[in-house]
Amino acid sequence: MSISTVIVDDEPLARKRVRLLLDKEDDVELIAECASGEEALSILEEQSIDLLFLDVQMPGIDGFEVLQRIPEEQLPVVIFTTAYDQHALRAFESHALDYLLKPFKTARFSQAMQRARQRLKERDSNQSVHRLVAMLAEQDTRPPGSTKKYLTRLTVKHQDKVLLVQVADVTSFESAGNYVVAAEGDNNHLLRETLTALEKQLDPEQFFRVSRSAIVNLDCVHRIETMFKGEHAVVLKSGKRLTMTRGLREMEKALKP
Repeated sequence: MSISTVIVDDEPLARKRVRLLLDKEDDVELIAECASGEEALSILEEQSIDLLFLDVQMPGIDGFEVLQRIPEEQLPVVIFTTAYDQHALRAFESHALDYLLKPFKTARFSQAMQRARQRLKERDSNQSVHRLVAMLAEQDTRPPGSTKKYLTRLTVKHQDKVLLVQVADVTSFESAGNYVVAAEGDNNHLLRETLTALEKQLDPEQFFRVSRSAIVNLDCVHRIETMFKGEHAVVLKSGKRLTMTRGLREMEKALKP
């Protein structure tokens, strides 16, 4: 996952310092450098970003006002940068993740980046859980007889036979290299297909991809458990536990044709 990032600071040298440090981070995509709050808001109106390095004191619109003008649902992870430590308390009251006091050292910058990565991971995980819970709640209200064409049967080779397996009876699909293991009750069926290719053939209202290596049947989900560091586990009615690591953005990319 690349972290889309914007730097906002009216001092060119300060922007350069952050940019050079970001150049050492392999997972960062620098979207823009802004010299004012107005310029930053213009960028943020056009696209959503993951991470914002934001100076506190700037001519015109300062850093705090920039945050006040961003809709809450579009707020990125924010790291304030400033030469004045008296703004620290207000920065955290404004829901900033971190506060870098200029001139900051490389180690302190790296620490802030690690915190940003963890916050983004937790945010994506929570978004996925909320969507999964919403989808589970909608199962009973889905219009019957949906006519969209999705995969309904699997043909599985077993010794010298070919078995027909109802997709609705499969509780989970798990990746096994270039194959997929389909769990049906006590039986595991090996499919000569990748998980991503299979996902595109499944009804997204019934099957949910919880990680890079697993898809679950929503009708078979028993509960969702919170684990350490904001991660979650999906527990099926069969008792099988699958770690949920797939973020919302990664899931949406996988669903794109």
